[in-house]
Amino acid sequence: MIAPANRPIGVFDSGVGGLTVVRALMERLPMENIVYFGDTARVPYGVKSRATIEHFTAQIVDFLLGHEVKALVVACNTIAAVAGHKVRHSAGGMPVLDVIAAGAQAALAQSRNHHIGVIATSTTVNANAYARAIHAQNPQARIVSQACPLLVPLVEEGWLDHDVTRLTVREYLKPLLADPIDTLVLGCTHYPLLKPLLKQEAPHITLVDSATTTAEAAARALGAAGLLNSDNPAPDYRFYVSDIPLRFQTIGERFLGRSLEQIEMMSLG
Repeated sequence: MIAPANRPIGVFDSGVGGLTVVRALMERLPMENIVYFGDTARVPYGVKSRATIEHFTAQIVDFLLGHEVKALVVACNTIAAVAGHKVRHSAGGMPVLDVIAAGAQAALAQSRNHHIGVIATSTTVNANAYARAIHAQNPQARIVSQACPLLVPLVEEGWLDHDVTRLTVREYLKPLLADPIDTLVLGCTHYPLLKPLLKQEAPHITLVDSATTTAEAAARALGAAGLLNSDNPAPDYRFYVSDIPLRFQTIGERFLGRSLEQIEMMSLG
């Protein structure tokens, strides 16, 4: 029987982007064991129906619960926007963190004028998920959202400081910077890799990285539940994916910031 505090944190995403959240968790909670599942065979989720996303999410949650996780981290904005309530229902009272709730909370805490910009994928923007999460805490806040569909492929290509990426970012930021926003939420797990470029293009705006804010929220939740692992100098990291596409290792290591070991293929459903 594994002691509750020694159990792993379960992290999942529709693909590889959630590894930015794993990276933030490793840095913030260096003694925690982590099990990651990326549904690389069925990505992208953004173009799928709500029913399909909920079905895939339920399969992933069942898989992670089979690994006796002590908490679940939804490292995918699309899943958080569409199926977050389902994850909480299945979790049976264990801590559940998600990038949207954490990002919304951090944006409100950091914004001085409560004019907040959000960049995200089209699905997350269309779901109005960040605006709803922010307005639930502060109905007076003004939210301006911008879908940035070209940024994910540019990040996966590794063009983090490329002229094409810079011009694309500049175009996407134009309508946001025309509004007096003082805070910008990076509403996709790929976007933290563009932080240096975004800081150059919008130097006066505070960036909210949903990966680091989610790791911070996880630390608070585990602490409150008495589930922090305080004596584990050699944590175990396991990575499961539903397919190992070409370049997965390269892209994954760029997101994780270290070598990817213990990758296993696991087909669900």
